Amino acid sequence: MRVDIIKYLRTEVKRRCEMPDNFFGIGGFYHIEAVVKNSELLADKYKADKEVVMIAAWLHDIASVTDYSLYKLHHIYGAEMANEILQQLGYEMNKIKLVEQCIRNHRGSISNNRTTVEEICVADADAISHFDNVPSLLYLAYVKRNMEIDEGKVFVRSKLERSFIKLSSESKEYYMAKYEQVIRVLV
Repeated sequence: MRVDIIKYLRTEVKRRCEMPDNFFGIGGFYHIEAVVKNSELLADKYKADKEVVMIAAWLHDIASVTDYSLYKLHHIYGAEMANEILQQLGYEMNKIKLVEQCIRNHRGSISNNRTTVEEICVADADAISHFDNVPSLLYLAYVKRNMEIDEGKVFVRSKLERSFIKLSSESKEYYMAKYEQVIRVLV
């Protein structure tokens, strides 16, 4: 595994997340870090190319933390940005294409045809990461969106329920206990 690239990406993503104009603030980094952690677990579970999965996880939201105006199509712009970054780092072109595919198809809110186990790992890790970062979702609801208490609770619970529904059936089974524990807190 190319630890040097993964280490560089962690540092670069954190730097971008710490920029004052990053809409998501440092919470964006915590989300991405959780995606990486979960993608590594899923890559082992599903016997995917762990390096590709982890690189795609570090870069899956690169466009939206770099420029919030790209958020609606961040999966498209992020794949393009990942291509540029990885080419500059001398990463293999066949693996860059797979990373791009993972980023393009990571969004659960967009119906994508995931054809590789690596894509499933990144998409599922993205969805389940919200369960590792409930405080960031609360921050988004109460600080960024200025919601009232009950409105924010419904927003966060709804986000988590939608995230769980987006998981592949195998990952739903794998993460069921985590889902039930977090949802119980938001009753």
